[in-house]
Amino acid sequence: MSQSRFKIYSHTAIEPDTWAEIDLMQIRENLLAIRNYLPASTKLMAVVKANAYGHGDVQTAKEAALAGADYLAVAFIEEAIRLRHAGLTLPILILTPIRPELTPLALEYDLMLTVTQASWFQEMRAYKPIHTKHKLQVHLKMDTGLGRIGIRTRQDWQELVPWLLAPDILVDGFYTHFATAGHADTSYLEQQIQRFQDMKRWSSELPMPINHYHCAGSVAALRFPELSMDMVRIGAAMYGFYPKQHKQSLELKPAMSLHSRLLQTKRVNKGDYIGYDNAYQAQTEQWIGTVPIGYADGWTQRMQLTDVLVGGCRAKVIGKISMDQLMVQLPAYVPPGEKVTLIGGAGEESISIQELAEHIGSVPQEISSSITNRVTRTYKRSGGKTNERIPSKASAL
Repeated sequence: MSQSRFKIYSHTAIEPDTWAEIDLMQIRENLLAIRNYLPASTKLMAVVKANAYGHGDVQTAKEAALAGADYLAVAFIEEAIRLRHAGLTLPILILTPIRPELTPLALEYDLMLTVTQASWFQEMRAYKPIHTKHKLQVHLKMDTGLGRIGIRTRQDWQELVPWLLAPDILVDGFYTHFATAGHADTSYLEQQIQRFQDMKRWSSELPMPINHYHCAGSVAALRFPELSMDMVRIGAAMYGFYPKQHKQSLELKPAMSLHSRLLQTKRVNKGDYIGYDNAYQAQTEQWIGTVPIGYADGWTQRMQLTDVLVGGCRAKVIGKISMDQLMVQLPAYVPPGEKVTLIGGAGEESISIQELAEHIGSVPQEISSSITNRVTRTYKRSGGKTNERIPSKASAL
């Protein structure tokens, strides 16, 4: 078959049926509010891992820089390199230890590494000779009770110290992370704080200063500003995800809304089944709408029985959510093409991401970061909007 039959219009923009709208100005305003709330001497590390919790890593990182962030943080080295390729020059901390053989990449892109054990340094030496001119910048992660990664014992620390004294190593930071910063009962948090203070005293054995001690993420920093130390790591709060009961005076708003359109509207009879496994049966005659978003877009089957907004009214998600579509029970006939809001406001109604998180027994950032690259992100500032697709992870570098 001749390829001449097919024409490719690369300049043609396809309007998405489902899109997430990101308010970059809101991200900036959230960060500025947080910056003004914290002690003036405390630096701010903006956490943009996981595609900036689903908001777009490059766009968010640039906005954080404009808002005065001092550092950026990501989870993996691929995320950090992507930011460097996009022109970000702020210091970047990789929160997850990298494989030792990737150390030359960290040096090439001027990245800071999290270190948790002496054996990592031993393996790293095969890839970074000690007599090279570039210093490797590291942050030491201490496990004070989260039980995830980090140095736990005095022996672990003593084994690590000799490696830190090498002339090509710079210890820029010393940090931990809290497990229960949002709990009403602060007893476990207090244990972790005391444990970190004890570990800080270990660091006095080093014959050089450590530039930054940091222990507080979003909730800890805003709920207990006395824990700010030299720097705080702000992730969830930057995107407007923060339990209001902890700091009612701080006005943070979500930066993401999520929308789609009705694909089809149909009237079904009493007794008709809807969706896979006959999971829903109509108890009366009713209008059903099909929406082109499903679990391949990150809207998982746990979202069954949540609401969406159609024509400014709530409509219940019914039946099982499939890979590409879900169905809603409409209050009345609504024409195909009508806008559907899954996160955000329409008319006088709104659906918050916090409401959805409570429905699935999780946190808002799980929902936002689960929205896949199949969903187009669009960006706006002060009422203006520009469409921009987020590239897939495979094409990021």
